[in-house]
Parts: sequence; structure tokens; C-alpha cells
Amino acid sequence: MIEYAGILIMFLLAALLGAAFIVLASTLGPKKPSAVKSEAFECGEKAFSMPTGRFAVKFYLVGMLFILFDVEMVFLLPWAVVCRQLGTRGFVEMLIFLGLVMVGFVYAWKKGAFNWE
Repeated sequence: MIEYAGILIMFLLAALLGAAFIVLASTLGPKKPSAVKSEAFECGEKAFSMPTGRFAVKFYLVGMLFILFDVEMVFLLPWAVVCRQLGTRGFVEMLIFLGLVMVGFVYAWKKGAFNWE
């Protein structure tokens, strides 16, 4: 467990530094609220209406598919680091994994999940 001490210390330092920045900004920063600052701001223009409609399911579907395929592709980095140590069996297992990912990708493509209308 001692080999993970450096990682634990790094996480603690990052958390403390982030908390210190938040506390310092909230205590030392200027606070002058005004009506202009509390208005909605959209790309440098005044907002002409408040958003009231619903988002299409397409937005959520594309987001979920991106996260799904992105997380699956993250597994390629550790495999690439130890590829030579795994040998032929590890290579074949990664080909099977990539084949399954591609089957899912083709299925989503055929269902029209990537068509933006």
C-alpha cells in the first residue's frame, strides 16, 4: 500500500489547493451585485426569451453514445502500454474487444443514431 502514498498525497494537495482557491475567491473577491450582472447572458447578446422548450432526445442519445464509445476507447491505452508483454493472446483478446465495439458502432449507425436532422 505504501506505493500508493504518492498518489494519495497528490489527490490531497489538489483538493486542498482547489478548496483554498474557492475560499480565497469568495472571501477576498469583490462583491458588487447589480441588476445588469444578474441578467441572463447569452453569447454577448441580450436574451430575447427564456428557454422553455424541451430538448430533443437526439441530444441525449448522441451524448450517451459519445460517452459510451469514449470510455471503451480508454481501454486501448493500458493495452498499448503492455502489448508486448501480453503476447499473441492479448492481441487476439483486444481484437475481439474492438470487434464488439465496432459491432455496437455499426448497429448505432444503421439505426440512424448519428444522423443529425
